[in-house]
Amino acid sequence: MPAVLHPARFEDIAGWAADDHRAALSAFRACARHLKSSQKPYRTGSLGIETTDFMPAIAALDHLSDEPCASRHFFEQHFLPCRIGNQNSGFLTGYYEPEVEVSRRPDAQFRFPFLKRPPELRQLEAGEAPSLQAAGITWAKQNPEGLKEFADRKSIECGALSGRHLEIAWARSRVDVFFTHIQGSARLVFLDGTVTRITFDGKSGHPFTAIGRVLIDLGEIDAKSVTMDTIRQWLAANPERLDEILWQNRSFIFFREEPEIDPTRGPIGAAKVPLTAGRSIAVDREIHTFGTPFFINAENLTHVDGPKPFCRLMIGQDTGSAIIGPARADIFTGSGSVAGSEAGAIKHAATFHILVPRPAATRLGL
Repeated sequence: MPAVLHPARFEDIAGWAADDHRAALSAFRACARHLKSSQKPYRTGSLGIETTDFMPAIAALDHLSDEPCASRHFFEQHFLPCRIGNQNSGFLTGYYEPEVEVSRRPDAQFRFPFLKRPPELRQLEAGEAPSLQAAGITWAKQNPEGLKEFADRKSIECGALSGRHLEIAWARSRVDVFFTHIQGSARLVFLDGTVTRITFDGKSGHPFTAIGRVLIDLGEIDAKSVTMDTIRQWLAANPERLDEILWQNRSFIFFREEPEIDPTRGPIGAAKVPLTAGRSIAVDREIHTFGTPFFINAENLTHVDGPKPFCRLMIGQDTGSAIIGPARADIFTGSGSVAGSEAGAIKHAATFHILVPRPAATRLGL
């Protein structure tokens, strides 16, 4: 889906002047620190914004004053705002970091594992294994004979990887494990009170299927009332149908353990920086380059900022299987059940303004 950009003026963007630009600047600084320390650029999306385009802005961070308006002026000086598509043509959802009670060993109560990535599973490069990619498969099993389709959710839950010692921990609830797969990370709380974090480390490679859409199509939940909470309620009321519904999503997620956990920081996103609640978004990485700022206005989204419409400057720092298109984003709302309820109720039309670094804007003729 091509991105149609319409250059705009900051003063014409509803809500721009009233936002707390310092919060977004803090998230942007995290990307700047990563790029400085790793010397590894972010992959350039199809829109054409390159990591080098951010460098004048990153260099200016060292000289930024603490004055209240300095953060807003920073973005206005180094970026050109462009509306993506038509007014209210974008779409927002939310995601969060669950907290799940777990055990290091399985027993009668803790039976559902979080798994590490098998060593033979790897992500496909562009143009590699075209027959698999034509079927929407993005990760595959490396065999001596070549690349093969990996086991899907049903096969794995039926024991395809049993005996491989891939288990990180076991949870009480199969549904908690499933929703952690959807979110891509979690805080694991062990019986002795210790806490660790698991983050995304790969997937089976099969296309993602939203079970909320499955339940809508089956007539089980009304489209207007579907949220993460209503989906959970339906699954709790229909335990005999878990296989039928959960196995429709063939995508299965693998994790790695991050034992060092700072409770004040979010999980590490795909941009290799901690996510900032309310300021980090997942974007389509095929189109957008990590570190890019977006100003998002969703006039009907009012449960995040109280009665006020949602108008915030956000930074693209993550991605997800369901995040497809130039004006599509997933807002990271934080950790725990409250953040989960907030995230699960976000499904709103929105207007997206991408802030294009000025070197890229000149090169792209904007």
